Amino acid sequence: MKVLIADDDGATRDFVTRALEGDGHEVFSASDGLEAWSMFEGEGSFELVLSDISMPGMDGVSLAERVLAAAPAVKVILMSGLDAELERVDTLAGQGVVTLTKPFSLDDVRTLVRAT
Repeated sequence: MKVLIADDDGATRDFVTRALEGDGHEVFSASDGLEAWSMFEGEGSFELVLSDISMPGMDGVSLAERVLAAAPAVKVILMSGLDAELERVDTLAGQGVVTLTKPFSLDDVRTLVRAT
């Protein structure tokens, strides 16, 4: 699966990238929502976007909205450690967006990606 990861925290980005590459996914990573959107437009054909909610430039919810408007079949997972941020995703739940609560384990992210 071709996956785009967006997170302004380099350690989280690297952790998730290693986990998904270990499962055989082709992973691209971006340090914020604007970079992720640019990659999405340029690379195309992503099957999954996994993004932090709170990022500079463009947050994960805005990124998810743009991605789903451009390609409704793309799966989206939004991550956060804050309940208030996760509640913002409720408006996208009807579009198949799921959440991943931080902190999460390697198994948590791998299992959720496999389920999408």
